[in-house]
Amino acid sequence: MSNQIFIHEYKTEYGDLILGDFHGELCICDWKYRKMRDAVDERIKNGLEADYVTKSTSFHHLIIDQLEKYFAGELTEFDIPLKLVGTQFQQSVWQTLQEIPFGTSETYLGLSQKLGNEKAIRAVASANGANAISIIIPCHRIIGSNGELTGYAGGLATKKKLLNLERHVIGTGQMDLFMD
Repeated sequence: MSNQIFIHEYKTEYGDLILGDFHGELCICDWKYRKMRDAVDERIKNGLEADYVTKSTSFHHLIIDQLEKYFAGELTEFDIPLKLVGTQFQQSVWQTLQEIPFGTSETYLGLSQKLGNEKAIRAVASANGANAISIIIPCHRIIGSNGELTGYAGGLATKKKLLNLERHVIGTGQMDLFMD
């Protein structure tokens, strides 16, 4: 394969991320130690007909700058060009995820309804789990219909921290919603 995805590892207080720069578009911002790591990497590489090459780029620094501002509570909306790699259905789920406002959450059922098919809950959950651009495509904002936290590639503790960070930033008074 002649295309290259420049990979950079970025350690945060929330966990280790892998950042992928494909021709100046973010194709991966994913948790290094997630369960589906190999499957996600293969989908990205095959979909872009590219290989991973470990190399830091100026684009990675742009991503890190925005992530650090997000983690500091100074950024609520990202401005990074994205390269979504997945089926048409997965991409529609990921696009809809980006419409969930900062500091709020949505259920799988609600997300399915927004996509116009409330019976697609399992498919929506699967697409949500296949998201390779964590935080920026905010799959952490999806919770169970009963209000409980459900699976997250970065782990439930990280999901809880991200949701609490966002709620704290917007001052909803729900800071303890996901506390132990």
